[in-house]
Amino acid sequence: MTQQTFAAIDIGSNTFRLLIARPSTDTPPWHTLYYTHRIVRLGEGLHHNGVLCEAAMQRGMAAFHAFAELLQQYHVPCERVYAVATAAMREAGNGAAFRARVQDEIGIDIHIIDGEREAAMSLAGACAVLHADTRRDFLLFDIGGGSTEFIRARQGRQQDAISCRLGVVRLVERFLHSDPPAAADYRNMVHAAGEHLDLVASHWGDERIPTRLVGTAGTVTTLAATELDLFPYDASIINNHVMHRDAFLQLRDRLLSLDHAQRQALRTIEAGRGDLIVAGLAIVEAVMQRWHYDHMIVVDAGLLEGAWLHISRQS
Repeated sequence: MTQQTFAAIDIGSNTFRLLIARPSTDTPPWHTLYYTHRIVRLGEGLHHNGVLCEAAMQRGMAAFHAFAELLQQYHVPCERVYAVATAAMREAGNGAAFRARVQDEIGIDIHIIDGEREAAMSLAGACAVLHADTRRDFLLFDIGGGSTEFIRARQGRQQDAISCRLGVVRLVERFLHSDPPAAADYRNMVHAAGEHLDLVASHWGDERIPTRLVGTAGTVTTLAATELDLFPYDASIINNHVMHRDAFLQLRDRLLSLDHAQRQALRTIEAGRGDLIVAGLAIVEAVMQRWHYDHMIVVDAGLLEGAWLHISRQS
């Protein structure tokens, strides 16, 4: 019997991603038929205005139309599609209205999930590709455009999780005022990130720091690809890559010395990430500094893959 095809859509504050895959008995437990993503910046201006702006929604609709064509091409019916939306849509005053617009025009039913659900799915996706020794005890952080999730896990099981309003789009819009980035702009980003990390630590209620630090999502995978000068991009090389602190600091200094056009010209930094990578550096630096990690393990699997696992196991 032919295995069914399932699809997941991750509607982030910055990036929309689509995974069309069939179940697999290998690692990871999916066989990718098609993957694509678009930098939409749905959360553009959200922290100033409290709503999704029309330009961002138009970019989002264009992405959904393209995704719908792909779903039709791969014969994936609506009941085997799981679309999840995160910080931008759950915070925006018109998030529910945009959800209804997508449903009416495209036929895709969007699930606006809370931070706890987002964290659980990110953990499931990451664990599907992490090495067994890493899964024993680790802190997973998932950097998004509007929020970052922190999950402490043992033996692949979640111990606790917290989602905070710390994202690369938010930091860029609030603090990045110069090009190349002024030292003060970058310091303010690191400081703001550190304030969120203090809240994370207080949420934990103890200072048990997991043995390993694992980062996922576009920020850390782009940093890893840039460190390796990996082009074209290959997720199998990125998964479980270890970025040591010294290498991170060298990469930080290199990227901060460039202006936006120079960063964007790097072949490992896709269009739309030239400014956001600065905020990503600040978040990673704050995390490594706050809990004294000397390296970070990078994984190219998280919320999207966790959403795919969810829908594939419902059938």
